[in-house]
Amino acid sequence: VFPSQDPLDRADFNAVEYINTLFPTEQSLANIDEVVNKIRLKIRRLDDNIRTVVRGQTNVGQDGRQALEEAQKAIQQLFGKIKDIKDKAEKSEQMVKEITRDIKQLDHAKRHLTTSITTLNHLHMLAGGVDSLEAMTRRRQYGEVANLLQGVVNVLEHFNKYMGIPQIRQLSERVKAAQNELGQQILADFEEAFPSQGTKRPGGPSNVLRDACLVANVLDPRIKQEIIKKFIKQHLSEYLVLFQENQDVAWLDKIDRRYAWIKRQLVDYEEKYGRMFPLEWYMTERIAVEFCHVTRTELAKIMRTRAKEIEVKLLLFAIQRTTNFEGLLAKRFSGCTLADGTVKKPEMPPPSTNPFLEEETGTETDEIVIEKSDMDKPKKPKVPDNPFHGIVSKCFEPHLYVYIESQDKNLGELIDRFVADFKAQGPPKPNMDEGGAVLPSCADLFVYYKKCMVQCSQLSTGEPMIALTTIFQKYLREYAWKILSGNLPKTTSSSGGLTITSLLKEKEGSEVAKFTLEELCLICSILSTAEYCLATTQQLEEKLKEKVDASLVERINLTGEMDTFSIVISNSIQLLVQDLDAACDPALTAMSKMQWQNVEHVGDQSPYVTSVILHIKQNVPIIRDNLASTRKYFTQFCIKFANSFIPKFINHIFKCKPISMVGAEQLLLDTHSLKMVLLDLPSIGSQVVRKAPASYTKIVVKGMTRAEMILKVVMAPHEPPVVFVDNYIKLLADCSTDTFQKILDMKGLKRSEQSSMLDLFRQRLPAPPSGVENTGSLSLSAPTPEQESSRIRKLEKLIKKRL
Repeated sequence: VFPSQDPLDRADFNAVEYINTLFPTEQSLANIDEVVNKIRLKIRRLDDNIRTVVRGQTNVGQDGRQALEEAQKAIQQLFGKIKDIKDKAEKSEQMVKEITRDIKQLDHAKRHLTTSITTLNHLHMLAGGVDSLEAMTRRRQYGEVANLLQGVVNVLEHFNKYMGIPQIRQLSERVKAAQNELGQQILADFEEAFPSQGTKRPGGPSNVLRDACLVANVLDPRIKQEIIKKFIKQHLSEYLVLFQENQDVAWLDKIDRRYAWIKRQLVDYEEKYGRMFPLEWYMTERIAVEFCHVTRTELAKIMRTRAKEIEVKLLLFAIQRTTNFEGLLAKRFSGCTLADGTVKKPEMPPPSTNPFLEEETGTETDEIVIEKSDMDKPKKPKVPDNPFHGIVSKCFEPHLYVYIESQDKNLGELIDRFVADFKAQGPPKPNMDEGGAVLPSCADLFVYYKKCMVQCSQLSTGEPMIALTTIFQKYLREYAWKILSGNLPKTTSSSGGLTITSLLKEKEGSEVAKFTLEELCLICSILSTAEYCLATTQQLEEKLKEKVDASLVERINLTGEMDTFSIVISNSIQLLVQDLDAACDPALTAMSKMQWQNVEHVGDQSPYVTSVILHIKQNVPIIRDNLASTRKYFTQFCIKFANSFIPKFINHIFKCKPISMVGAEQLLLDTHSLKMVLLDLPSIGSQVVRKAPASYTKIVVKGMTRAEMILKVVMAPHEPPVVFVDNYIKLLADCSTDTFQKILDMKGLKRSEQSSMLDLFRQRLPAPPSGVENTGSLSLSAPTPEQESSRIRKLEKLIKKRL
C-alpha cells in the first residue's frame, strides 16, 4: 500500500538473488548467524503486529450490531410520536370546522346582502340618471349632461351581466337613444353656428358649444371627428377661394402668401375659439395639418398644369419657403395628430458612422475637410427628424428633374472652367516646401458636391438622390480624365495619349525625353489629387447612402469612379518609374558595351554606376518631397522602380561577354555599390533617415543577390565541369538552359565546350515534380501578346487591391 525500498516488498522478489546480495562472497558467510537473527527478529515483530491488528478487530462486529439495534429502537419511538401528532392534528381540524361552520354561513349571507344593496343603489342611480339625462338633453344643458352622461355610462357597465332582465335592457336602450339624440343635436348646433355654406362668419365662441364639446368626448368618437371635420372645412373655405388655381397668388412665386394666410388664421383661431374646444383635441395643429394637405394637393395640381413654367430658381425658392414653414410647424406643434392624415412621420435613419462631413447645419458654402484626425472625433448627435418634413414639400418631388438637369449643366460648366483655368494658369510651380499639393479645383468640385447633396437631401431622399448620384458619377469620371489624366505629361509625341501598354514597353535602344522638374511636380500633384479624390469619393458614397431612403441604398455605388482614380494613380506612379528607369538606360547600355575581358585591375566603382546613382539622387528626393503627404504611394514607386530596374540590370549583365576574372570582380563590386544605393533609395538625399519598408528591402535583396550570384558563378573555374555545374545549380537554383547558356557565353567558352557543358547540365538537373515539366524553359521565353495583356490586367488588379 505504501511505497517501500525494502527488496522483500518488491513484486518481482527473487529469494536466490536476495541471498546472493546478502552473501556475495564466501568470506561474507561468516556473518550468517547475525543475518539470521535479524530476520528472525523481523519475523517476530511482524507476527506481533498482525496479532495486535487481529485482536483489535474482534469487537468491531459486536459494536456495530449493538449500534444498529439502538438506531432501530429510536426510529420506532420517533414513528410513534409522529403518529400521535397526526391524530391530534386531525382532531383539531375537525373541531375548527365545527366551530367555523356557522361563521361561514353568516359571511356568505353578508356578501350577498352587500351585493344586493349595491345593485339596488346602482339601479336607483341608473333610473334617476336616465330620467335626468333625457330632461337635460331637451333643455340643452350640456354642462350638466357631460358629467351625468359619463356617470350613467359607468353605472350601466355594472349591469352588463343582467341584460337578460327586461327592465335593465329597457334602461340600456334609453341610454343609447339619449346618446344618439345628443349626438344629432350637437351636430345640428354646430351646423347652425358654423354653416358649411355661406360667407357669414360666427361672431365668437359659445359657452353652449364649449359644453357640447365636453359631451362629444363621452359620445361615439365619430361625433367628435365630424365636429372637427366640419369646423376645419368651414375655417379653410376662404383659403380655397382666395388661392384658386386661376388666381395669380396661387403660383409658386407668391407661395409666401399661403403661409402668411394660415399664420393669421391660426392667431385668429387662438383668440376667438381657443377656449371653445378641449386642449386634448389639438385643434390648432389639426387646422395646420389640414391646411398642409390641401396646399400639397393644390400645388401639385397647379404645377402639373404649368409644368413648363417651372424654373430652377423658382422651384428652389418655393421649396425653401415650404421647408421653412414645415420647420416652423415642428417648433410649434408636436405632430401627434399626423396619424389621422396621409403623411406619416419618417423613420429614423441608422446613426452615422461616416467621418466624411460634419452634419449639414451650417451654410451652403461650408468646405469639406477630410483629415486623419477627423476619424477620432466624436460624432455629433443627430438632430431629431422633423415630423412635418415633406407634408407639403412632397409635392415638389416629381418636378425635381428640373433641379437635377440644372446641376448637370452647372457641373459641366464647372469642369470646363477647371480645364480652361488649368490651361491658362499652367501646371503648378515647383515648391519643395509644400510638395505634392492637391489641385485647388478638386476641393472646389467636392465643395459643390456637398452643396448639391445637402440641398437635394432636403428636397427629397428618394429617386432624385439616385439621379443626382448618377450626375456625380459622370463628372467624377470627367474630372479624372479631363483634369487629371488629360494633363499628365505625355511620354511619346503621338497624340494617342497615355496607355498602360505604352508604359510597360521596354525603352531600350530608344531615346526618351526626361521629365523636367515642373513635369515631375505636376505628376506628383496629380497623383496626390487622385488619392484625395479616391478617399473623398469613398466617403461621399457613404454619405449618400446615409441620406437616401433605406430601400435605395443598394443603388448607390461609386466603385467604378474609385477605380478610375486608382488607374490615374497607377499611371502617375508608372510615369515616374518610367522616367527614372529611362534616365538609367544610357548608363546600363554603356556597361554592356565595355570591354570587360580587357580589365586588368579592380578599382573604384565604374563610371556607369556613378551615372545611375546621379540620376537617382536627382529624381528621388524631388519625388519623395512631392509625395510627402502620400507616403504609401512613394513606397509603391520605390517597389515598382526596383522591380523594373533590377531585371533590366541583370539582362545587361548577361550582355557583358566575354568577361575576364578581373572584369567579373569589378562588375561584382559595381553590383554591390548599386545594391547599397537601392537599399538606401527611399531616404536617399534626406536629412531624416528612415528605415526602408521591409517589402521593398526584400525585393532589392532578392534581385541584387541573384545578380551577385551570377557574377560569382562566372568567376568560378569551369574545370572540372561537374563541380562547376553543381555550383551553378546550388548558387542560382535556375533550371533554365537559356540562363546557363548565357553564363557560358560570359565565360567565353567555345561552342564545343559549351555543348558538353549543356549536356552535363541537363544530366545533373534535379528531377522536376510531376506535371511541371519544362516550366523552367518556358519561364523565360518571350511573352506573347495575350500573355502581355494578362500581365497588364494582373498589374491593374494588384494596384487596385493595394489601394
